[in-house]
Amino acid sequence: MKQKIIRAALLGALSLSFGAHADQPLDMLIVTPTRMPQTLGTTIADTTVLNEQDIRKSGAMDVPTLLRSLPGVEVVQSGGMGSISSIFMRGTNSDHVLVLLDGVRINSATTGTTALEHIMLDSIERIEVVRGNVSSLYGSEAIGGVIQLFTKHGQGTPAFNASAGVGSYGTQHLAAGFSGDVNDTSFSVNAGRVKTDGISAMNPQLAPGANPNNNPYDNNTFDAQVTHALNADHSLSASLFSTRGNISYDNPYGSPTDLNNTVENIDKLSVSSNDQISDLWHSQLRVAQGTDDSHSYLNGAQSSRFQTQSNQMTWQNNLKIADSQHVDLAVEYLGQAVSSDTLFTQTARNVDSLLAGYVGEFGKHQVQLNLRQDHYSDFGAANTGLLGYGLQFTDALRFTTTISNAFKAPTFNDMYYPLAFGYQGNPNLKPERSQNKEAGLHYAANDQRVDAVYFDNRISDLIALNSAFSTVVNINQAQITGQELSYAGVFGNTHLNANATSQNPRDSTTGQLLLRRAREYGDLTATHDLGAWNMGAEMHYSGSRQDFDLNGNTVTLSSYQLLNLTSAYRIDKNTNLLVRVDNLFNRDYSQAYAYNSLGRTLFVGLNYKQ
Repeated sequence: MKQKIIRAALLGALSLSFGAHADQPLDMLIVTPTRMPQTLGTTIADTTVLNEQDIRKSGAMDVPTLLRSLPGVEVVQSGGMGSISSIFMRGTNSDHVLVLLDGVRINSATTGTTALEHIMLDSIERIEVVRGNVSSLYGSEAIGGVIQLFTKHGQGTPAFNASAGVGSYGTQHLAAGFSGDVNDTSFSVNAGRVKTDGISAMNPQLAPGANPNNNPYDNNTFDAQVTHALNADHSLSASLFSTRGNISYDNPYGSPTDLNNTVENIDKLSVSSNDQISDLWHSQLRVAQGTDDSHSYLNGAQSSRFQTQSNQMTWQNNLKIADSQHVDLAVEYLGQAVSSDTLFTQTARNVDSLLAGYVGEFGKHQVQLNLRQDHYSDFGAANTGLLGYGLQFTDALRFTTTISNAFKAPTFNDMYYPLAFGYQGNPNLKPERSQNKEAGLHYAANDQRVDAVYFDNRISDLIALNSAFSTVVNINQAQITGQELSYAGVFGNTHLNANATSQNPRDSTTGQLLLRRAREYGDLTATHDLGAWNMGAEMHYSGSRQDFDLNGNTVTLSSYQLLNLTSAYRIDKNTNLLVRVDNLFNRDYSQAYAYNSLGRTLFVGLNYKQ
């Protein structure tokens, strides 16, 4: 049932990111844009990093809430916390964004998306967001970009941390962790729980079949990591992540007395070996398993079950071939297996991948080249590439440009759904394809940063229902052009962040705007430190969007503005108090037809860290 309900939108969440990236150091090391360690200031791909301090300052509890204020990113949820989240990056579809957890895929092979709504930030240490298609590094889904989440790692003297909070709609949050390193071994263990009574996800006046009762949510998360250094050049690591979310939802085509809920488990198990073979050669071998296991219930009885198990192996080698020149060579294997009470005509496939990358700096010039081939056991090969160039005009001003292509593999729902109610999957589908060009100017000096990026993404062979609604075919094409403008500045104790995205995501054949995506949206955030206090305010704007009503007619959803406030007080060096008010003026807004949104919300939290 979960996979058939409308994937709707509402920027519903219980907190927002304040001052999330005003003072990111340009010498911060990151890995996602090239799969090799690289400083943020030398990255060609358009990248945002949220570190542990950013996450803690934000006060956000879940990943979708934190991402919503980033440039080029629209986040929508079908109700309150825990409801289905859709990430539209640079106007691409929600299944055009690849999500990795410590480099491991945790997505569903039936829907093609990752259930980010169930990932709480208690376990997350850093997030790297790369906009623009990077299939040449990571394979399928990376048409709009990549979101990589890194779980917490231990360092320093072993220490305890805890947090607790309460808020509107019966919201409760508890979390605790213990981490550090002892001799040659580092470790981190964290557990947390979030519970909320929620709101009624749907408006019964627009969706008569929806239950008008509130839709509660309950989440339990556990993660653990251990790394042991055998010597200065070799180490072994193991990590475990598990989250279980239980969300009540509304079915607009059901009965007002129906009780619907979905229990979704996302798990990751990973073991890796990191080896510095020589001064010029670093190797990593990782074996991992990612699982998405979803069970839906109607009035207490199970109505559907969909489980994806993704077995993964990666052997990656980073080679230094000269000063400021590095090569990346890797082999990957992905085995996807689907278990369900729906009798798919095929339940498994394998993907074998080869990839190579090069990064070189030559004075003021920088070059990035990536090539990749993914061979699927069901539809064949997909070849992708990326060519990037950077030019440092001055110490403060830099130009970047990339041209790349990407693909998205058809899901098991697309290809192997059994004949039911006159509908059947199409095993002859081709992957969706994308060609992307972008260019950017970047200025950074005197605690001020400005980034301006233009992008042009053309997507072909989009998978869509045929005219008879009997199967899916490769028919649609889309073109998405736009500009992103971001600013971050520090003025003494005041931090300013601003970003604005203007885009035109449209069907190339009809000229119609793609659903639930605004032409313009942006954020303006200001925070100020005053002694032990930190005070912040955020204004979020989203332009009008188009959607379908329950009868398939096109409707326009109004634009909206939200004002949110936060205040943090440092009680002592270990303890902080956070008070947050979202949607201060209690705006009534919607990002998907018939779905409600959260009104004014208050949350009070206490954080302790040794």
